[in-house]
Amino acid sequence: MSKSITKWSASLILVLMLVLAGCSSNSSYTDDSALSGSIKIIGSNTVTPLSSIWAENFMKANPRVSIAVSGPGSGVGIAALIDGTTDICQSSRLITAKEMEQAKAKGVNPYEIQVASDALAVIVNLANPVSELTIEQLSAIYTGKITNWKEVGGKDAPIVVMSRDTNSGTHAFFKEHVVQMYGLPTADKTLEYGKDVLFLPSTEAGVSQVAANPNAIFYAGLGYVNDKVKTIAVRKTAGDPAVKPSVDTALDGTYPISRPLVYYTNGAPAGVIKAYIDYCLSKEGQKVVLEAGFVPLAK
Repeated sequence: MSKSITKWSASLILVLMLVLAGCSSNSSYTDDSALSGSIKIIGSNTVTPLSSIWAENFMKANPRVSIAVSGPGSGVGIAALIDGTTDICQSSRLITAKEMEQAKAKGVNPYEIQVASDALAVIVNLANPVSELTIEQLSAIYTGKITNWKEVGGKDAPIVVMSRDTNSGTHAFFKEHVVQMYGLPTADKTLEYGKDVLFLPSTEAGVSQVAANPNAIFYAGLGYVNDKVKTIAVRKTAGDPAVKPSVDTALDGTYPISRPLVYYTNGAPAGVIKAYIDYCLSKEGQKVVLEAGFVPLAK
């Protein structure tokens, strides 16, 4: 991903320095054993591993606090926030104008807090010789215009295209920024996922299927990528450099499919919910982000 070990090491050190220097105005955190209460967190499957670690650490430091985390999808989490059935919505996409209107109509005031960032990795099987693709090629694959790997420099084999399901914030983000090519001269808001795309209920399922199928393609948050799959370098346009997803390339903005990971609460958080989110944004909490394979906030 970097041109040399020295450059990579220097870049990683810079990331660690940014985290240690303080990633938000709440850069320090002190646990309070007097804290008590319960917190329900519902939403993004992508954010769930990160929230689960944060929750476990926070409960260890505050034994009278109980936190439940579930990841059915960002859309489900936002709906739960609007309905008043969750304290925190975890989301891998931003709330839409329509969802905001629905919330206001029910007296809910969604309050957005970015807790980390993510590079959305395009992954293929280790045996796949294709190593890079443009956004336009990815769009053509996911809309069904390109159906064989030989059309993008691979073997003569059908492409097995997989996506997260429609409840997923990752699904929505990928649709807008890749399928519809948001921000590019070729952008087209009418484009949709193709009829042969397989929609999966979890990111883990997609990663596992790519590892087992030499013709499969999928996209996953960086924290889900393992050594059983191969990440594709992505070119924003044919004339741009091919960039692999990593913490470094997400931080410096060179990887073209990066996104914020956010929490939503009903109004500004207070009490035990604020204490928990303060921990997530603290130096200790942002170290967890890096260790979990996601991108810490750099301010």
